[in-house]
Amino acid sequence: MKNFIQEGDVLTLPAPTGGVVSGQAYLIGVLFGVAMASAAEGADFPFKTTGVVELPKTSALAIAVGDALYWDNTNRVLNKTASGNTLVGGAVAAAANPSATARIRLNV
Repeated sequence: MKNFIQEGDVLTLPAPTGGVVSGQAYLIGVLFGVAMASAAEGADFPFKTTGVVELPKTSALAIAVGDALYWDNTNRVLNKTASGNTLVGGAVAAAANPSATARIRLNV
């Protein structure tokens, strides 16, 4: 196929304003993923857009396997609130209330 570019599970993107930190999640336009390396603003970095990762969540929130998870870009946490947030994946493990993180399959 002549028009195939790449698989797309890891993209090379320029770091947004403020740069990126390895292991942290970012919403870049409509693209959501996790920085695989730290990079200064404008520098290229690897951006993981698929797979299972552990990310910060709203502490006072119970999550069940299969729950749709949304990214609160203001507070930089996962939650289950669709309004004002971006759907970014599904929970692959239960997370208690309270707890700091959730395991998510990106971009379900």
